[in-house]
Amino acid sequence: MVKRFNPDSIHLTKYLFFTGKGGVGKTSAACATAVALADRGEKIMLISTDPASNLQDVFGTDLDNKGVEIKDVPNLTVANLNPEKAAAEYRESVVAPYKGKLPETAIKNMQEQLSGSCTVEIAAFNEFSTFITDEKIEEKFDHIIFDTAPTGHTLRMLQLPSAWSNFIGESTHGASCLGQLSGLEDKKSLYKNAVETLSDGARTTLVLVSRPQITPLKEAERASKELRDIGINNQILIINGVLEVHDDNISNAIYLKQENALNKLPESIKSIETYEIPLRPYNVTGIKNIRAFLKKDNIEYKATELNVNKINKLKDIVDDLYNNDKKVIFTMGKGGVGKTTVAAAIALGLSKRGKKVHLTTTDPAAHLKFVLDKNYGITLSHIDEKEELEKYKTEVLSKARKTMDESDIAYIEEDLRSPCTQEIAVFRAFAEIVEKSKDEVVVIDTAPTGHTLLLLDSTESYNREIKRSEGDVPQSVKDLLPKLKNADETEVIIVTLAEDTPVYESIRLEADLERAGITSKWWIVNSSMYAADTTNSVLKAKASNEIPWINKVNEISNGNFALIKWKAEEIKDEKLFDL
Repeated sequence: MVKRFNPDSIHLTKYLFFTGKGGVGKTSAACATAVALADRGEKIMLISTDPASNLQDVFGTDLDNKGVEIKDVPNLTVANLNPEKAAAEYRESVVAPYKGKLPETAIKNMQEQLSGSCTVEIAAFNEFSTFITDEKIEEKFDHIIFDTAPTGHTLRMLQLPSAWSNFIGESTHGASCLGQLSGLEDKKSLYKNAVETLSDGARTTLVLVSRPQITPLKEAERASKELRDIGINNQILIINGVLEVHDDNISNAIYLKQENALNKLPESIKSIETYEIPLRPYNVTGIKNIRAFLKKDNIEYKATELNVNKINKLKDIVDDLYNNDKKVIFTMGKGGVGKTTVAAAIALGLSKRGKKVHLTTTDPAAHLKFVLDKNYGITLSHIDEKEELEKYKTEVLSKARKTMDESDIAYIEEDLRSPCTQEIAVFRAFAEIVEKSKDEVVVIDTAPTGHTLLLLDSTESYNREIKRSEGDVPQSVKDLLPKLKNADETEVIIVTLAEDTPVYESIRLEADLERAGITSKWWIVNSSMYAADTTNSVLKAKASNEIPWINKVNEISNGNFALIKWKAEEIKDEKLFDL
């Protein structure tokens, strides 16, 4: 039987790094651990490096990047770093020396290369390296807890000698995250010490946080392997949100789904020491709920009223897409929010209205076939992300080896492992499908971020200006980029859940798209417990806690949102019409 997570009964190292997918409960687990340790008399520092951090709301206190003592929790100091602000300052420091010396298109290209998540993470690492290596901080606190750990990709980049060379925009593949470490030569020894501390199992523990669902557990497996590969082996796994009491149809179905996911726990994380935290029905804000998080349910029903004029159904969105004759439709959102099911339902709805539809996804083809039968007249395609990435890497490296030495090649190879590069490789495959399907509506499950699109756009302009690396941006991509910016042809549908982290991350996604000149009209709140009919006390309380987030989505989308209730049964074929 898996043990309940309780910091009082676990040996904890000096440094604790909480990591996991957005929305799995990293911040809740980190805050509850910090408060529990402080309550027993230990001196604790809690530091967030999450761009979407809500620590100020959690503790009800204004925070800064130095550390603020929490009045209601003696012994606890909390710091809230702002990696996006740090990334902006860092970006300017790198690009400034080239302004006036390089063409404007080259400057824009450099700025966009330094605007991705990899650069934000490097900037965050730059910020918190001080907290890991400062001897005075180490002496003052018994434990230093970080909410959000660096990825294996970031840490490998920090260990590459060639990554520290000056940024000169000489990338042979144009669209990338190259240049994250430019101009930080003076921080090299600081970073080296920080990475060594992270790898020291006697001093550091990596806390993988997941949920009892297949997608987050696979992400935990990936993160665990990435970090073990670079020597960070001291790991524990927390599975957050385990439903313990199941006493109606919905709670019984959730319990069975969770049990199924846990029984299929990926092999490589089965050996990790694993703990559970029960599903709590409340948002972890306020000292009362933080203290309760590891101990009790605190079942309370929100008095907040739903402030919505009309709750649309997915059918209303499909009607709008049909009436406005949209040609390219993306479903966009974080993993696990239900993009594939929504994309399939939209494709089916448009097909039933007489449209010729092509549905493409990066989800395994077997899963897509499970939710949608080919007999509905929809053509299907599946893009293999690994295959596309390997194809792109081969193309880039063969070109790079003609002009670069081995140390530079090592940097290019690591750069090609970044999230942005994978998006670019997949997007190229999407573009080819769209190009072949000019007479069809193309529904695409999994959209590229605005940053990726801007990288491709700025690289095309840069290549025209500098007359190098011709062919990096295929013609199919060049043709698709203007189409995506044409709101008459393209629609991006943002899929989220009625919870704080998924909503905040969706807001960032929308802002990212707007930066690329792409507008989004419709939002979908998926798997809503508020819209379901449950008598289970925990789930009913959870449903009431969704109301503020449904109101938030209603406000953001100007009422252009649909609510899809959580359903116990698998959603397939004709049942997609019921969404």
